[in-house]
Amino acid sequence: MTANISGIDIISPLGLSREEHWKAVLDGYSGLAPTRSFDSTTYDNPISGEVHTFTPEGLPRRLLPATDRMTQMSLVAAAGAFDDSEIDLGRLDPFDIGVLTASTAGGYAFGQKELQNLWSKGPKYVSTHQSYAWFYAVNTGQISIRHGSQGHSGVIVADDAGGLDAIAFAARRLRRGSKVVLTGAVDSTMCPWGRVAHASTGELSKSEDATTAYLPFDERANGWVNGEGGAHLVLQSTSDGRYGVIRGHGATIGEDRLSQAIRLALGRAELRPQDIDVVFADAAGTRAADQAEAEAIGEIFGRGSIPVTAPKAATGRMGCGTAALDVAMALLAIRDQTIPPTVNVEPDKSLGLNVCTTATRRRITNALVLARGIGGFNSALIVGA
Repeated sequence: MTANISGIDIISPLGLSREEHWKAVLDGYSGLAPTRSFDSTTYDNPISGEVHTFTPEGLPRRLLPATDRMTQMSLVAAAGAFDDSEIDLGRLDPFDIGVLTASTAGGYAFGQKELQNLWSKGPKYVSTHQSYAWFYAVNTGQISIRHGSQGHSGVIVADDAGGLDAIAFAARRLRRGSKVVLTGAVDSTMCPWGRVAHASTGELSKSEDATTAYLPFDERANGWVNGEGGAHLVLQSTSDGRYGVIRGHGATIGEDRLSQAIRLALGRAELRPQDIDVVFADAAGTRAADQAEAEAIGEIFGRGSIPVTAPKAATGRMGCGTAALDVAMALLAIRDQTIPPTVNVEPDKSLGLNVCTTATRRRITNALVLARGIGGFNSALIVGA
C-alpha cells in the first residue's frame, strides 16, 4: 500500500496550525492545564488539554449554531490541509474527491446542550441540528459539503485507534480509483458529559498537577488526560508526496495482539523491523497498558533498541484525533529529521524502552505509529520518506 501525502494541518492545545504546533512540541512546551471549558472542581479529573484560542475563522456564520466545536475545528483543519496541498479542487471531478475521517463520539458538547434543553424545557426547545450535529459521521459530511466532495466517503469508529484506521482506509481508496482523499481526525469531548464518560473507565488521571497528570512509561504513571484537537491530511494518487507516503497498516482486535498489528504493518510495507527508525507510541499512561505496549515493542524490535516517543504527553489524548496527530508529527519528524520529545516523563527503565525526552536529531526514513482503543482495538501505521 502506498499513498502520497501532500497536505497537513493541525489543531491542538499547542497551536492552531501545523508549524505552530510543531515548534511548540520541539521546544518542549506542554498544553496541559486546569480545565477552563467547564467547571471541573467537582470532578476527580481536573486537568485537560484544551484548545483555548480557537475561533472558527472563515466558517459561515449560519453554520456555527448548527455544529459542535469539534466539527468547527475539523472544518478549519480540513481547509488548512487542502490549502497546504495546493490542489485546485475545482479542476477535479467531485466524484474523484473523498473524505474519510474517524470519530469516537460525535458532537458531545452539542448533544449535552440539547439534552439539557429537552430535560429542562421540553422537546420543542431541542435544535433540529441535533439530528446530525451529534452523529459520528458529521465531520465527514460537513467537510464533503464545504469542499464539494461527492466521491467515496465514510467514517471509522474504533476509539483512539480509529485515526490510523481512517488514514489506512483512505490510502486503500486511492488504489480503488479516488484521486484525492481528505482523512485523519479532529475530536473533542470537552464537556461534563464527556468527562464523566471518560472517568467511567477508571483510567483518567486524578492528578491536580499538570506536570504529573499524564506520564506514559513513567513509574509515576497514574492515567491519561482528556485533550481535544487532531490533524487532517490530504492523500493523493498522483503527486510528489512532499510529506511522505503511507507504507503499510495493520489492525487487530484483542488486548494482547498489538505486536500482531505491527507485524501486519511491516509485512504490508515490505519492511523489516530494522527499517523502522522511530516508534510513536500509543502511550496509554497506565502501568498495565504501558507494560503491555513496551512488551509488544520489545518483542518486535528488541528491548531498548529503537527510539520511542509519545509527544501526546504534552497535549493529552484527544480520542481518534490523537493518532491522526501522531501521523502528522511522524511526517514532520521525517521532514526535519528530528524526533519530538516526550515531556515531563522520567522513563521507567524496567520497561526496556528507549524513550526520547528531548528533541533528538536522527536520520529518519520510516516511522511506526501505534494506537489502541477501548474494546481491544489495535492499529499500526508506517509512514515513510
